[in-house]
Amino acid sequence: MELRYILIFFASLIVTWLTIPWLIGFLKKLKYGQSISEYSLDEHKAKTGTPTMGGIAFVVIPVLLFLVFFFDVMDTNGWLLMFSYIGYALIGFWDDVKIIIEKKNDGLPAAFKFLLQGILAFVFYYFYKDIASSSVMIPLVNWTISLGWLYAVLLFFMLVGTSNAVNLTDGMDGLAAGTSFLALIPFIYFAITQSSTSVAGFALAVLGSLIAYLRYNVYPAKIFMGDTGSLPLGALLATMAILLKQEVLLVLIGGVFVYETLCVIIQIGSVKIRKKRVFKYTPIHYSFVLSGWKEVRVVQFFWMLGFIFALLGVFIGSL
Repeated sequence: MELRYILIFFASLIVTWLTIPWLIGFLKKLKYGQSISEYSLDEHKAKTGTPTMGGIAFVVIPVLLFLVFFFDVMDTNGWLLMFSYIGYALIGFWDDVKIIIEKKNDGLPAAFKFLLQGILAFVFYYFYKDIASSSVMIPLVNWTISLGWLYAVLLFFMLVGTSNAVNLTDGMDGLAAGTSFLALIPFIYFAITQSSTSVAGFALAVLGSLIAYLRYNVYPAKIFMGDTGSLPLGALLATMAILLKQEVLLVLIGGVFVYETLCVIIQIGSVKIRKKRVFKYTPIHYSFVLSGWKEVRVVQFFWMLGFIFALLGVFIGSL
């Protein structure tokens, strides 16, 4: 099985590396460029027109290679992981296409998009509930808490919340892809140590593809992932945490995404209640730019945070 892990990782990396230049050219030909919000920073408005929907590469390629390499050992976890990943990618794809066609950064109505994400979360739970416990383990103290029907609510918030959290983080070249890459590593480690073959194999395929994608997404980015990539990446992290029974550790391992989301919530709440901002700008990574940081430095700082959270996640999860 170790050989399959190695093969799917490198196959995904190489195929994605070779495919993305063609995808960039194809998207340019179709004029599928990024629309930047009028409220964005001036530095980022210059990125208007950069090919978007690059997430297609690290969604389609890992899925196809996973079916080639792991179909004979596929289990329920593997099918659930693919369902979640593809489902949220399709929502993101629909959103991206709408933005491109209308030449506005609005996309799907927020309520409708949230509804679609919620439906997918509950469909996932419907098929998952028969093969898993509704208990959650608290790390460090090793307490196990049975949530009963509340476990469905937890899964809803994990899937919808994490997919949107990664989406919020996707605002600078290499930021969401790099932090997602780092957050995947602890879950791959847990999957291998738990002998969850399908989960480990699928995640390794995505990991290899993300490395290749980052080659073209770091500053100055030649392609953006769009919601087509950010939503499934968040869903993947949440789904792996669920399948591997590491629900609580998702908060730590995905610390960068939690930080980004909390800052947005605090900012919105403060503006509505106090009529004042707490931060210069949200998502919070833009505040660093307004404070004089270069974009590359901001991304590197968040990568460092992601690395620390991933390392802590592996350490605590191994106790």
